Amino acid sequence: MSRIKAIILDWAGTAVDYGCFAPVDAFMAAFAEFGIYPTMEETRAPMGLQKRAHIAKMLENRRLATVWEAQHGRPHTQADIDKIYSRFEPALFSVLTKYADPLPGVLDAIAAIRAMGIKIGSTTGYTQAMMDVVVPLATEKGYLPDCIVCPDETGGIGRPYPYMLWRNLEKLGIMSINEILKVGDTAADMEEGRNAGCLCVGIIKGSSMLGLTEAELAGKNTMEKAVFFESAKRGYLDAGADYVLDDISALPGLIQSLEEGTDYTYV
Repeated sequence: MSRIKAIILDWAGTAVDYGCFAPVDAFMAAFAEFGIYPTMEETRAPMGLQKRAHIAKMLENRRLATVWEAQHGRPHTQADIDKIYSRFEPALFSVLTKYADPLPGVLDAIAAIRAMGIKIGSTTGYTQAMMDVVVPLATEKGYLPDCIVCPDETGGIGRPYPYMLWRNLEKLGIMSINEILKVGDTAADMEEGRNAGCLCVGIIKGSSMLGLTEAELAGKNTMEKAVFFESAKRGYLDAGADYVLDDISALPGLIQSLEEGTDYTYV
């Protein structure tokens, strides 16, 4: 009997949107409207969280909090978080349609995993309204999970809480959390999986953790790539990943090794 009954993938940066750039662009644009210019690293640090929670987490960053206070003459408030979010949503919706392409290797990996009789679920930091835009586009390009759960379905509570992942189990008819692999591209994905109690897999290529476009990655020499990959790998492991794969194309092989009980080192 198969040990793994389902894999639960993140959306942007794992299955679609190479590098997870749609939310990055929108967060930066939203903050800029308030005279705050976060770095790429500051913007990506909370990636994977529900989007309002992401903004709140960014404003907990010491530099951004200091800049906000200097710019506005007071510490930020919950109302300020709401205002930034009100700018973030339209900024994101304006670019979402450009970021619905499946990552290289995703369609083949999913086909191989389905051939094993394994179901495909999904959790995301996007709201249902955001997913209503990107899911049909990704479907046209060949990617559609059996189940997608947004924070809307769990009382607005997203990662690192495990509730979206558990809801996938319910909707997919999976009995045990031990029959699940959580696959993602951020620290929050790994934390979600750990909190749920399942094995966690971090994917490097195309991830927010790596934070590079395809062209940027292609332009790196072998030594530079090794440095970037090692940094991403360390980020996943520090967040609780059980396995780290260079590319999602290696995921069927990992699943096969788990099924066979073989000791294959992926990290």
